[in-house]
Amino acid sequence: MRQITAVLMGAGARGRFVYGAYANKYPDELKIVAVADPDEERRTLAAAEHGLLPNQVFESWEQLLDQTKMADIAIIATQDRMHFLPTVRALGLGYDVLLEKPMSPSEAEVIAMIEASRSSGRLLTVCHVLRYTSFWSNIKRVIESGAIGDLVSIQLSENVGYYHMAHSFVRGNWNRSEETSPMILQKSCHDMDLLTWLMDEPCIRVSSFGSLKHFCLENAPPGSTERCLDGCTVERECPYSAIRIYEEAETTDWTRFITHDLSAQGIRKALQTGPFGKCVYRCNNNVVDHQVVNMEFNSGATASFTMSGFSHDISRTVQIMGTMGEIRGYMEKNDIQLYRFGAKPETVPVTLEEGGHGGGDEGLMRSFLEQVRSHGEDAGPGLTSAEASMQSHLMAFAAEKSRLSGGKSIELAVGLRSDQLLNSIS
Repeated sequence: MRQITAVLMGAGARGRFVYGAYANKYPDELKIVAVADPDEERRTLAAAEHGLLPNQVFESWEQLLDQTKMADIAIIATQDRMHFLPTVRALGLGYDVLLEKPMSPSEAEVIAMIEASRSSGRLLTVCHVLRYTSFWSNIKRVIESGAIGDLVSIQLSENVGYYHMAHSFVRGNWNRSEETSPMILQKSCHDMDLLTWLMDEPCIRVSSFGSLKHFCLENAPPGSTERCLDGCTVERECPYSAIRIYEEAETTDWTRFITHDLSAQGIRKALQTGPFGKCVYRCNNNVVDHQVVNMEFNSGATASFTMSGFSHDISRTVQIMGTMGEIRGYMEKNDIQLYRFGAKPETVPVTLEEGGHGGGDEGLMRSFLEQVRSHGEDAGPGLTSAEASMQSHLMAFAAEKSRLSGGKSIELAVGLRSDQLLNSIS
């Protein structure tokens, strides 16, 4: 197995703890040979983890890509609005690119990246990791087997989890849509992608409703303060207390994202000075905390999607209804039940896999690296190529347009190539 070399742009949560961690776990498969990140502490940690020399560490993606091609692939895990330029530049330099989702909050940029991949002849794979899980791939297999007949309707729910909502979308990096992406694109483009993949036909019409209902100043309880550490009188009762979530947490799963210093003093300092110690009702956030999307597909089949930040756990549940049967699934329990009409229920076996997103993170990496090794040998576009990802992004853009217009139905272009879509936008 040929080792693939990579440059890593963005050494944050996904860049360091997923893609960088994969290289450390499977050094025969992947080697990080350069890293770029504007945060000095993240750069230093990543450099140490991968044994990089000073001339392999850069303060910006621009500096890294000013060099001659240094590796086989470029992994781009920068913030959402910093995806387009490094992606196009890396493709032009001859890198195959692994791009964190979403591709971009701009419809024109999404399509332009697809065109750049096509014109350069390089791979552009989007990190829609859920397709690579045993759970979702087994559901796809059952559908394709014909066990439930023709698809009629899908109901998919993403339960974000109250603590995840507070961490990432109220206090965290993705709390303002104009600085990052709308919630339906940033968090739920995974779900739009799953619906596209499972339906396997064009979506023609979308409508959506949703709002920021709870995490705003008018809902701040009496006695609350700017920060949880400022003498808030209701802190002990508040489920969103930063003290409870970060200082009193049983694991470091969330605290590692607020500071690199995981000592008690380091965590306390982060809560005193950083955004993660702020009251959830005083974070100047504007992304929605709940949203529903209705979709109609080319055959007349329909789908509904619900995203809610108000759930006790982080989970996805799905109900898939066909003319001859039904599938019900609970991802986090790896539970898939098949109900053929007129027959006894069947449990669909799911392989338990290691790693984040139910094994999808490692599955994505393994598949992409194999594609790179097979370059030029009819490897195909890949399960989550940018081309495959285009429709799910267009669905998310349409859903947000509909939500902002009070639920107006938005028609999607069907049958147009990416170059034709780009011309229609411009």
